[in-house]
Amino acid sequence: MANGIDPGASMAALFGARVRRLRTAAGLTQAELGARTHVVSTRITQIERASGAKPTLELARALDAALGADDLLVELWPYVYREAFPDWSRKFMEYSERAVAIRQYAAHVVPGLLQTEDYARAVLKVGRTLSGEEQLAERVALRMGRQERLSSSDRPELWVVLDEAVIKRPVGGLPVMREQLARLLETGTKPCITVQVLPFDQGEHEVMGGSLTVLTLPDGAEVAYTEGAHYGQLIEEPSEVRSLVLTYDRLRAAALPPLMSLDMIRSVREDNHRGANVPSRSERRRVAQEQLQQPRGGRLRGSGGRIPRRRARP
Repeated sequence: MANGIDPGASMAALFGARVRRLRTAAGLTQAELGARTHVVSTRITQIERASGAKPTLELARALDAALGADDLLVELWPYVYREAFPDWSRKFMEYSERAVAIRQYAAHVVPGLLQTEDYARAVLKVGRTLSGEEQLAERVALRMGRQERLSSSDRPELWVVLDEAVIKRPVGGLPVMREQLARLLETGTKPCITVQVLPFDQGEHEVMGGSLTVLTLPDGAEVAYTEGAHYGQLIEEPSEVRSLVLTYDRLRAAALPPLMSLDMIRSVREDNHRGANVPSRSERRRVAQEQLQQPRGGRLRGSGGRIPRRRARP
């Protein structure tokens, strides 16, 4: 245990131990490594001792390049970053990365997995804990990185219900919002992604004022996460999760069917909200029935069907 630092004490300590080992192997002093990464030597000391501010993603990349670490430090960095979050938040992130199905109701903004980079930047820059442009760039990069799983071989089933306010609030300005709506139209047609819109005329519901996420894990267990503007709560108690799953299913049933939802998103994008008229309930029921009678690759694209079990991929 060099210098009394236990690498197992935290991810920051493990990161620091790796930096020190690589620096020593390269025959560099802390001052020399600092010069190569454009930081003062005391910053290298802080990193190796897991004291002071945690390393930024930019610094992790610079250290990796200077020490020839073959992306080791870059790959460790997200775990160091997460230590700044509460335990429940880190646990939710870990669950999300393993989930085989993700069901989300978004009350205020497009969920992170479907955000464009400019939209994500506009959302993240209003965070109360943001310390500057460097941290904003890190958070945007992490959010974009998490989206890569949607195109991987182990991609989850993603089912998103958007409150009508989400598609009508011009986050980042109209050009950014038009690009974001185009992303929703593109992703909403992919086989593992379903997008619905919950219109204003549905009135009050059980999750007003907040958002809800339900995750299905590989073993079939489910966890839920509720979130407001400045709080979040992870729910793991099975009876509470079942109640929230039922709540989500009711929201999904009340939302526009998927094809109608995409038509509404397209109308908002093309007509700048003027043509975004919500169809009557009777018309929505008629279209929903038609969609349910027209199977699309084995998936129900209607308004209230449950997410099917995952099939083994060849």
